[in-house]
Amino acid sequence: MATTWLERRRNRIDDIATGGRSLGSEAFRRLRRDPVAITGAVIIGTFVVIAAFAPLIAPHSATETFPQLQADLRPGQIPGPQEGFPLGSDQLGRDFLSRMILAAQQTLLVGVLATLIGLSVGIVIGTLAGAFGGWVDTLLMRLTDVLLSIPSLLLAISVAALAASPSQTTVIIAVSIVGVPIFARLLRGSMLAQRESDHVVAATALGVKRRAVVLRHMLPNAIGPVIVQATLTLATAILDAAALSFLGLGDADPGRAEWGLMLAQAQTYLDVRPALAFYPAIAIIVVALGFTLLGESLREALDPKGRR
Repeated sequence: MATTWLERRRNRIDDIATGGRSLGSEAFRRLRRDPVAITGAVIIGTFVVIAAFAPLIAPHSATETFPQLQADLRPGQIPGPQEGFPLGSDQLGRDFLSRMILAAQQTLLVGVLATLIGLSVGIVIGTLAGAFGGWVDTLLMRLTDVLLSIPSLLLAISVAALAASPSQTTVIIAVSIVGVPIFARLLRGSMLAQRESDHVVAATALGVKRRAVVLRHMLPNAIGPVIVQATLTLATAILDAAALSFLGLGDADPGRAEWGLMLAQAQTYLDVRPALAFYPAIAIIVVALGFTLLGESLREALDPKGRR
């Protein structure tokens, strides 16, 4: 009995100590103590810094060729690491390290733009469906169900294949469409939960206009899970974009450095120099893992059931 009383007392003290913290500050406090979140943040931070300053970090341009590397190019032989070229040459005598660094910028650009476009469209659809209900909700959710019924990669391939000529823009549009139904469904569910909350009922009873209720009371309190999902979707967007480039549905410019395209070009030389495929594949996996780790940790940190 004494032990039970002590446990209750301790829990009460913890509740009082953390009661003054907002959900955001409490989530940040938990993330700082989570090794998984720290690992994901370090990976993402490193990737973003490399991508943002790629033109300054890369020793050479993505298209520059070097006679000393081309001199060693022979059928069945591609130069490996040597002085001035830590990762060696690619199949055309270009610095492979420079292309890897510059490709990070293209990967970040495609992933972020695709996620932002999908997030924006998903927020609009989810807000309309959750706020108005009725036939609006039914129509929008049935369209969303159609998109969700198609596997994400297959949907991206289908959209990209409809373009007259493959390009970076078609990859961004194709990948963004994959994320729209996910964001729309998630926000719609959060909006429906907010419709019956006390502050929304009180605002409605006081005669606040419906538009103000939706934009000031419902949407700000429902957007949190969607933002967390955007972190996880960014990892998927990077993988899907690399897959489209690998399948030849990305930018057709062979001189552009992009991890998925580099991986596709390396398939011909796997028996000659496997490192040409190894480095882009590892980069894609590590970056996607970083966003996944941080996203999952952020979801757990914002979960009220998991708060101490």
